[in-house]
Amino acid sequence: MIFVTVGTHEQPFNRLIQKIDELKKDSIINEDVIIQTGFSTYEPKCCQWSKLIPYQQMVKNVADARIVITHGGPASFIMPLQIGKTPIVVPRQYQFNEHVNDHQVEFARNVAQRMGTIIPVEDIETLGDIIMNYDQIVAGMGHGMSSNNAKFNEELEKLVKELYCEGNG
Repeated sequence: MIFVTVGTHEQPFNRLIQKIDELKKDSIINEDVIIQTGFSTYEPKCCQWSKLIPYQQMVKNVADARIVITHGGPASFIMPLQIGKTPIVVPRQYQFNEHVNDHQVEFARNVAQRMGTIIPVEDIETLGDIIMNYDQIVAGMGHGMSSNNAKFNEELEKLVKELYCEGNG
């Protein structure tokens, strides 16, 4: 399943929703798609959608999705990162009247360059290729994100083994 969220900003993000609907209609996307459309005016014809989704359902959709596609709002793509997903981030752009300025474009570029944990898409025409090659793109990113809990547990295990072995010497 692919989950798409455009957040709750009051300007429509029809460009992304229409593109996803088109990719589903043209069978570029062959799996189920759920879209949170927010204040967009375009209503998808080939995808399941809701204007707004309760937070717990958003978390479930992100966890269940193979691919998460978000707008460039930090909260929308940080949550998938926390769950261990590599989101495709399509920032809203001023030139398309999707936001008041291009701060989402700048923020997505900075996160991609500094952290390497998201897949930014500024040219919507590349989205189909990115979705089709998603697994290879993520595998090649090599960002090596790992959970702090996992690191903590590894270190604790080493410490316990050292203490246990020293105590039985």
